[in-house]
Amino acid sequence: QVQLVESGGGLVQPGGSLRLSCAASGSIFSINGMGWYRQVPGKQRELVADISSSSSANYADSVKGRFTISRDNAKNTIYLQMNSLKPEDTAVYYCYGVIRTNSDYVHYWGQGTQVTVSS
Repeated sequence: QVQLVESGGGLVQPGGSLRLSCAASGSIFSINGMGWYRQVPGKQRELVADISSSSSANYADSVKGRFTISRDNAKNTIYLQMNSLKPEDTAVYYCYGVIRTNSDYVHYWGQGTQVTVSS
């Protein structure tokens, strides 16, 4: 069984910073892509950033230049450094991983962490 556990969410003022972490654990053979999505009530989940196993990153236009995704393969962990936060960044942030446990790669999701940007 595989678990993804996020941490680092919270309340921050506009212009502030937060760093999210997502650690994968369990019977992991290998991990391919990992990334972050976010969701606001009543809206579809949207991709924020993703990162390949070779650390090639991709960002949503709305966060380019403000957010940085990184990865520590030895720890099966990804991070999302979020700077210059705006009220519109408020959402539940979910991490995912494309993880191989036996013969197939499967998408696994974390439980989500709330990020609130407000004065």
